[in-house]
Amino acid sequence: MSLLGKVAIVTGSGQGLGLAYARELARQGAAIVINDVNAETAAKAVAQIEADGGRATAVVVPVGGTDAAKALVAGAVKAFGRLDILVTNAGILRDKSLLKMTDEDFDLVIHVHLKGTFTCVREAFAYFKENNVAGRIITIGSPTGQRGNFGQTNYAAAKAGIVGMVRTWALEMKKAGVTVNAIIPVAATAMTKTVPYFHKAVEADERGEAMPDFFRHDLGFGTADDVAGLIAFLASDEAANITGQAVGAGGDRLQLWTHPEAAATEYRKGGWGYADLVENFGKLLGDKLQGYGEELPPLPDHLKPEAVEAR
Repeated sequence: MSLLGKVAIVTGSGQGLGLAYARELARQGAAIVINDVNAETAAKAVAQIEADGGRATAVVVPVGGTDAAKALVAGAVKAFGRLDILVTNAGILRDKSLLKMTDEDFDLVIHVHLKGTFTCVREAFAYFKENNVAGRIITIGSPTGQRGNFGQTNYAAAKAGIVGMVRTWALEMKKAGVTVNAIIPVAATAMTKTVPYFHKAVEADERGEAMPDFFRHDLGFGTADDVAGLIAFLASDEAANITGQAVGAGGDRLQLWTHPEAAATEYRKGGWGYADLVENFGKLLGDKLQGYGEELPPLPDHLKPEAVEAR
């Protein structure tokens, strides 16, 4: 077990993806701090890890503010004597198109995802530096943060912001020997369960069967356990030289996302005035404009939800 003797906090780990991450870290030997806003959910997660043969405790706080971050780090040290790994998974959704999205919808998502990542990472890094721990920090991004998605202004902003913070933190934490990375998971969740496009994949998963190859291979869409191995790897000593990266995982696919780079560059002595842009922008850059959003390929007929109903 490569994480034997290590202690990990996984925020938002009472169920779903977070619980899968926590269980895999425990399988690799780490003691786990489970976090959830619901005490009963957190207790069940702790019991599940203990039934698997692992060690776990729960800290029931809503991630976002500094007090919650302090409680999580203090909980790890109190229960297990140290902290080595932080996984910032906690999040909520308030999906609405722009004109329907309220200030509260926006602020809540930013508070939990973006500020919650910031406060938890700040507290963990302070502990790592003070105690000379070459810690591991793993944040959770999303394809939405990389490409955008209809109805997710708040979520896209938070997830893009997390990756931006990771690049900055990698610079700031390098001297301390602490690594920080973002993962971009693509997996069946409560949200994808409601999307007809993924019906056959989620249905197979709920029956305990392998998802069709179209989802696992072509889309890189799989189960929570397909992502959990990457979490454990990035938390291990074997990943000591990997930092500042955005790494995707889902189904049979592993991806390394590029950092934003200029797609095309043109120069004009004296700069680019309005008239110059009117005359030249289209012919110089028009065919190099970048895409937005994630376009899913058409479902094969046998995987369409209506094909199920027809039978």
